[in-house]
Amino acid sequence: MRARVSRHVMAMARARIGTHNGTFHCDEVLACSLLRHLPRYKDAAIVRTRDPELLAACDVVVDVGAEYDPSRHRYDHHQRDFSECMNSLWPSKPWKTKLSSAGLIFLHFGEQVLASILEVSPKDLRLPTLYNKMYEGFVQEIDAIDNGISQHDSEPRYIITTHLSARVSRLNTPWNDSHADTKARFEQALRIVGEEFHERLMHYWSVWLPARSLVSQALQERMEVLLLMVHNSGEIVCLTSGGCPWKEHLFDLEVELGLSTPIKFVLYLDQNGGWRVQCVPILMHSFQNRLSLPEPWRGLRGESLSQITGIPDCIFVHANGFIGGNAKKEGALAMARAALRLELCADNEGNADKQS
Repeated sequence: MRARVSRHVMAMARARIGTHNGTFHCDEVLACSLLRHLPRYKDAAIVRTRDPELLAACDVVVDVGAEYDPSRHRYDHHQRDFSECMNSLWPSKPWKTKLSSAGLIFLHFGEQVLASILEVSPKDLRLPTLYNKMYEGFVQEIDAIDNGISQHDSEPRYIITTHLSARVSRLNTPWNDSHADTKARFEQALRIVGEEFHERLMHYWSVWLPARSLVSQALQERMEVLLLMVHNSGEIVCLTSGGCPWKEHLFDLEVELGLSTPIKFVLYLDQNGGWRVQCVPILMHSFQNRLSLPEPWRGLRGESLSQITGIPDCIFVHANGFIGGNAKKEGALAMARAALRLELCADNEGNADKQS
């Protein structure tokens, strides 16, 4: 008898997450998955209903109820007057995509969720950076799709049907299968969404974030000419690890560190043991550079390139001038320095012509 009463008390005390029944979508599936990473909702039952009385008894309600009230843990976004985005609720954040229930839960609990998954302190200084990256690179897409926000204004050339929201949608009960187990399908969606969120977070944690640290270090040490052999103008940085993805971090960190002089060239070790000098584009995905390697060098290789540059051990310069190579680090640095020097000379000649 005692055991039966104890189980009854535990069942009554079990937290409940409320969401709507019927067709499920990626946003409430992700919202429920995220909540289950919080200690108070770890073993929570998910109550799928539209019954107001049943929802009122839930500890937290997402994507249903026509109410957004964080003080009462109500997180719906379907109200006629709801237009909140990250920026409106958290002005220091730049994103203006309308929030879905996934975005609302991530906004209020995201850093706690990340700390729980990564098993780090909620005060870990890396969490805000990861929080921003997970919203921009994962959650925002789900917000936009659920709210019917297009990526572009024109007609797309093709449609994408392999994204997470589409995969979740296909798990709903087929119209011509009256015997499908809706509960099992929802649980399957929870697993898929949870696994993909976890996989993306671990990638950012173990691959993306260490790369950011390397780029940050290179930027902060770029003036230490004797130690790192970088150019004292501060327009050249040298990465200590080959293959490190640097572009996104460089653009972000230039702003974060308040650099007044934009970086023109990045040096790094290539897979064959040589060194590359790569131009920094004007924008993340642009083919136009802040400064390209000199036009007379482009398309040349080996000794022909070394002769025209006056720099030994040159390997190549791409025909488009966005990247070059040298067998040695000193040579790659000399190529970047020479490119800057030639630009300065061209600017001086142009100014002289204007004055004359």
